[in-house]
Amino acid sequence: MTRPKIMIIPVTPFQQNCSLVWNEDTRIGAVVDPGGDVEVILNAIEQSKVVVEKILLTHGHIDHAGGAAELRDRLKVAIEGPHTEDAFLLDGLPKSGAQYGYEARAFTPDRWLKEGDRITVGALDFAVLECPGHTPGSVVLFNNAHRFCFMGDVLFQGSVGRTDFAYGDHETLVASIRDKLLPLGDDVAFLPGHGPASTIGEERRSNPFLTGSS
Repeated sequence: MTRPKIMIIPVTPFQQNCSLVWNEDTRIGAVVDPGGDVEVILNAIEQSKVVVEKILLTHGHIDHAGGAAELRDRLKVAIEGPHTEDAFLLDGLPKSGAQYGYEARAFTPDRWLKEGDRITVGALDFAVLECPGHTPGSVVLFNNAHRFCFMGDVLFQGSVGRTDFAYGDHETLVASIRDKLLPLGDDVAFLPGHGPASTIGEERRSNPFLTGSS
């Protein structure tokens, strides 16, 4: 079974880990969390010779979703995710973009995601895990066959997602991690929305927000 390939494409002033994921056998893939810098993303797609069949969103924040509407138009593909609880964030993208100095369009995904849904990207398969707390509609995308997740801003190397928004909730976020992510297994690797990759096991052992030392 060929392992998937992942290209990290840092975008926006937030250096968000937009990702291009594909199966090497088919070269069919998806863009995960295109927060902006659409031309940069398109150049990466062209260089990799990947056929993008969909756009996947983990949540509705500007640095993860700000380029999704334009990229959908350019690639003529569907947007899947996040959960419908983040609709208000997608509606507010133009205002959020203006605050940070770049344009973003509001949009409605072609498919909202919920717990238990499956996503297929060529030969790859992802399970959808609802993990609210950072935003109400945050989801994590888990590939069991290859034991990895696209984490969004739920869990980071040594930290967790911000919850100092009016709609954020730290206790809910930690419960999402404890109840949905830690049971996946210590061997599961993940790519967060910002910063370096890690594993569930490493965060279980050393993340101060999970060990109680924060």
